[in-house]
Amino acid sequence: MKASARLVVALDSHGNSVVRVLRSMTPLTLVPARRVGPVALVHLVSSVTAPLGGDSLSLTVEVGPGASLELRGVAATLLLPGSSDAESSSLVRFLVEGSVRYLPEPTVVTRRARHSAVVEAELDGHAQLRTREVLVLGRTGEPAGSLSSLVRATRCGKPLLHQQLVVGDPAVDGASAGLAGHRVVGTELVLDAVERAVGGGEWWSVVPLAAGGTLATALGDDVVTVTRVLDAI
Repeated sequence: MKASARLVVALDSHGNSVVRVLRSMTPLTLVPARRVGPVALVHLVSSVTAPLGGDSLSLTVEVGPGASLELRGVAATLLLPGSSDAESSSLVRFLVEGSVRYLPEPTVVTRRARHSAVVEAELDGHAQLRTREVLVLGRTGEPAGSLSSLVRATRCGKPLLHQQLVVGDPAVDGASAGLAGHRVVGTELVLDAVERAVGGGEWWSVVPLAAGGTLATALGDDVVTVTRVLDAI
């Protein structure tokens, strides 16, 4: 299955952030909240079980000058194998001149799944982006499949972050240089001009980025623990 969706948010004459373009395609269903205000809220719903092996999904999000968007998931994503050994893939691309918060629900890498996930963000000089990823290695009692997760971000064409995370190799995931045997890993990227405290603790860290912003990472044995840590950072 190949599917693509597009979302465009802009300011109206009253200073409200409104959805100007909304194009969904199963399984990528975009549902805007019925409210008027400075921040547009849109939920991303998977209308069928996806992605399966061989699926290719893409979402493009554009946010105009001064506009703000909060894009949220409504349920966990299950990465599942297909009838063949083909890899599935997803691409989320942000073109931001305003502000975006992208907060999907956790992604579960089920047994035998093979998936490649890419998030790309192109920001202008004053744009802001906050995005979170929480990965769960397998359902309860099962080993994880494999996942390659790549995040690329630029501001006015200049690199901000290029990071890749690969999970699914038991030897690497169990090593102290990897996930140290933890089943859940969460990351939160914040790109803005706000100065934040950096540091770390047991199985979490917040590091500054050279061109502004921070990257937080947390490890844990369950989603609630990791999410709580990211919320507190």
